[in-house]
Amino acid sequence: MPSDKLKIQIIISSTRENRFGITVGEWVQGLARQRDDMETELIDLRDFPLPFFDEARSPSSGHYADEALPWAEKIDQGDGYLIVAAEYNHGYTAVLKNAMDHLYKEWNNKPVGFVSYGGPAGGARSVEQLRLIAVTLQMAPIQEAVVMPMARNAFNDDGQPKDPVLNDRVHAVLDQLAWWATALKNARAAG
Repeated sequence: MPSDKLKIQIIISSTRENRFGITVGEWVQGLARQRDDMETELIDLRDFPLPFFDEARSPSSGHYADEALPWAEKIDQGDGYLIVAAEYNHGYTAVLKNAMDHLYKEWNNKPVGFVSYGGPAGGARSVEQLRLIAVTLQMAPIQEAVVMPMARNAFNDDGQPKDPVLNDRVHAVLDQLAWWATALKNARAAG
């Protein structure tokens, strides 16, 4: 029997060696697993090595490169997304942008939330830019977000935040993401 729980995909935006995104993603997933309205899947972009996007046709045409088909199938399974957004040089990661650019309809009419990390700005600049991309992909970026300056210093050796307020912030993001995911899932089902 199929689950009626929301399928929320937590996407790790960095593929670099020694990345902190895995710690953040596992922490967020641990909090999400406390809920009974969603099931989560941690998606590592390392598992979907896509070539640099250079197709002759836009993904909005419905035509994808063969290399993008496993990625499209995976993203199509989600009812909503939570992107663990690293910030590199005041922006989002190239690998995340490339992964987003490879698809179109799979993103449409689904919500996206952000948990960002980075230097002093905590990834806020990457989230600002990702919201614009999300709108162009016909996604619904939620207002709630978590921004973590100097995130490596904000977590203990067990991968948990030193300040429990960060847990509260993630719960607020998950609440809003679940609301939008439910509303948009129902709207997609209604046609």
